[in-house]
Amino acid sequence: MSNSGTALPDAELKAHPAFAAIRQQTIESLNIRVEQYEHKKTGAAHYHIAADNSENVFLVALRTVPEDSTGVAHILEHTALCGSKRYPVRDPFFMMLRRSLNTFMNAFTSSDWTAYPFASQNRKDFDNLLQVYLDAVFFSRLDPLDFAQEGHRVEFAEADNPDSDLVFKGVVFNEMKGAMSSISSVLWGKLCEHLFPTSTYHYNSGGDPRHIPDLSYEQLQAFYRSHYHPSNAIFMTFGDIAASEHQGVFEDKALRHFDKLAERIQVQPEQRLKHPLRVQDSYVYDENDATDKKTHLVVGWLLGESSDLKQLLEAQLLSSVLLDNSASPLQHALETTELGRAPSPLCGLEDSMRELVFCCGIEGSEAEHADALEALVLGVIEQVAQDGVSQERLEAVLHQLELHQREITGDGYPYGLQLILQALGCATHYSDPIAVLNLEPVIADLQQQIKDPDYIRRLARELLLDNPHRVTLVMTPDKQLSAEQRAQEEARLADLKAAMSAAQREATVKLAADLVARQAQVDDDSVLPRVELVDVPAALPELRFTEQQLHGRPFTTYGQGTNGLVYQQTVAPLPALDEGQLEILPLYTNILTEVGLGEESYMAVQQRQAASVGAISAFVAMRGSPDDEQSVTAHVSLSTKALLRNAQAQTQLMYDTLHNVHFTETNRIRELVNQQRARRDQSITGNGHSLAMTAACAGMSPLARLHHHQSGLAGIRQLRVLDDSLADTQGLQTFANRLAQLHQHLTSTPLQFLLVAEEHKVADIAELASAVWAQADANTGSTPFCTAAHARASRRTVAGKYPGQLLRPRLPHRAGSAPGRCRTDRARRVLAQRLFAPCDSRTGWRVRRRRLAGFRHCRVSFLLLPRPAPGGHAAGL
Repeated sequence: MSNSGTALPDAELKAHPAFAAIRQQTIESLNIRVEQYEHKKTGAAHYHIAADNSENVFLVALRTVPEDSTGVAHILEHTALCGSKRYPVRDPFFMMLRRSLNTFMNAFTSSDWTAYPFASQNRKDFDNLLQVYLDAVFFSRLDPLDFAQEGHRVEFAEADNPDSDLVFKGVVFNEMKGAMSSISSVLWGKLCEHLFPTSTYHYNSGGDPRHIPDLSYEQLQAFYRSHYHPSNAIFMTFGDIAASEHQGVFEDKALRHFDKLAERIQVQPEQRLKHPLRVQDSYVYDENDATDKKTHLVVGWLLGESSDLKQLLEAQLLSSVLLDNSASPLQHALETTELGRAPSPLCGLEDSMRELVFCCGIEGSEAEHADALEALVLGVIEQVAQDGVSQERLEAVLHQLELHQREITGDGYPYGLQLILQALGCATHYSDPIAVLNLEPVIADLQQQIKDPDYIRRLARELLLDNPHRVTLVMTPDKQLSAEQRAQEEARLADLKAAMSAAQREATVKLAADLVARQAQVDDDSVLPRVELVDVPAALPELRFTEQQLHGRPFTTYGQGTNGLVYQQTVAPLPALDEGQLEILPLYTNILTEVGLGEESYMAVQQRQAASVGAISAFVAMRGSPDDEQSVTAHVSLSTKALLRNAQAQTQLMYDTLHNVHFTETNRIRELVNQQRARRDQSITGNGHSLAMTAACAGMSPLARLHHHQSGLAGIRQLRVLDDSLADTQGLQTFANRLAQLHQHLTSTPLQFLLVAEEHKVADIAELASAVWAQADANTGSTPFCTAAHARASRRTVAGKYPGQLLRPRLPHRAGSAPGRCRTDRARRVLAQRLFAPCDSRTGWRVRRRRLAGFRHCRVSFLLLPRPAPGGHAAGL
């Protein structure tokens, strides 16, 4: 096994005869070996990530480069999974859900690639899914009825009445109508439209509802023939199945049927602007209130190639220096400026496209502030270019990059799929995807570079100040725009109907009837492979853990392979809270890790967090009893992750957060509440169905009522009232006092401690951590938040013993989740939540560390907990 990345003979890599072995490289920090192969006949690329992991992952990606906004790649992603040559059933994708043990099934449409991934821990299940996916991608039927159902069609409002009005229908058409109602989607689309005037990113790859009806079935077929070909394909696999075994299936089930295509599909580099550009546009605003302070101001730059690892890491370094947390100069300026309510969700670095995009801005502003915002942003960057930043801050930024490189994360994505998606961008642009997985040499080089005081100054000037490819976007609210768009669509439909012949009207009626019949059709699912009961293990693996008392405190420890990370968590039962305390509980958990500690200001604490941990967050977990949904229990937790070398600093930070936090920085508290309100207001558009369901369920159980009053419409209403009250100095001080009193109440309960680390280190870290916590005085017990007896009493009387106390987790089973320490990551998560509209088949979408525009669309195969940036939309089924 080589660690040099040099070419190795085929025999050593054990490639299938149809494939040529290129090279292999071991990445010790991730405990993986990456192998590269090429299919001899078609040129298809195969990257295999060999790991001692039974959760095997497969992905096949096609470079898809649309030249318009008809959504051809997005519609094709949907229709490709609606039946294939070997599996001629209407919906093999969902049918496999009932006959599979998968841990992940999905399909993604990005701005320049479409991918079909799945994962499974069961070998037979993996083989079954692999055959279905290969046939779906390379031998799709593309039935015209599927195109009409998934893409677009015209239909009479009364399907069987040709005298009624015409309407547009189609899964993607309606989905993109919903997605484009999100202001974040509109912002990102408009920014890309002007940052990329000549390349594929100029267009909406998901499809613009105004242009989707322009796509014909013949154009869809032509796009499929040219793009869904092995010569344009990238195969990626992860796990303990040998690469040669995968390749045998690739060859037998797909590749042997194809010859090489001469066409090379790729994204062309963007032509550079010679002068900065100012663009003013409007977005739909259908609220009843005034449009004052509803304008969005965003400044964006086009940077270097994302596939150039040096350019990528330098851009990430500069972006983190400017925006990483509230102590970062640009983030601080955007949070504290009077020009707007809060930083824009479009703040950060987007690295998923061929060329990098850096953007920042504010929301809740006015159009006349555009000049002032530009001056503010450029002034902060100029100051960095002149004065630089401290060595400690640069070290903290590199610390974050190293931690994110090492972390094995979940969040709804298998770890192997996360690695694959991290490498896919470079592979898409014919660059080296292995290098982007092995960041340690580049980080080591940056460690040397930042010792030069002029290094970060030069980056600020070269990448931003002296870069004329800059667009300032001013997006104002327009209450008339929605009506204008509806009128344009109705006029188009009226013209179509007027031009219809009798035969065309009859065909439209017949198409609607055929689709209804097709939906009712019962397919023979016996053609699909399945796992049997004998293929399912009789027992689940048991996790080994240790429970012990250290320095008089209960510690539960797990020894696991963590790639050198330490995870610590304190857990305490939530005491009984009155209605007022419950009202501010989610704000408390958000604010706890964002304010000062002891003699340190919040800005000093932000820098301390960046240098010692990867994230620190407080949250409340609430659960209804399996036997009695009216009985609710709850715990409050403080959670962190850090590199092994920072374990003591990590523990000390947790201790100080719980014992030395102060709520005296009232201006900071005001900013945090205002930002939270802005985020919650922005979330309404993309979560209307979720908010409606939450309200409808509010009377069914205490937990449902909690959810509605905390993260539902009632919670948003309460947050607005509270935010308005904080404009008054006395009201702000009163709120700060309430936070302090709530904190004192919550920390009066006894703590339990959870620790996860490398098996050979976990005992030492537990001893170290327990010594730090031994500083605390003995805690006294208090009344639990809710017991079964209390729940029964609450059912017997409307008010109960604690009137209104059962009011709200922030998410199902999770209340008041803190946004985490890394502000840039927070922006990405917030943006992802805006742009990944929940699909029909899931409750939501959570993405961590997927830059701003990450994935554009996703076909969802199963329910996940709410969990993937600008321009993204989740594709419902």
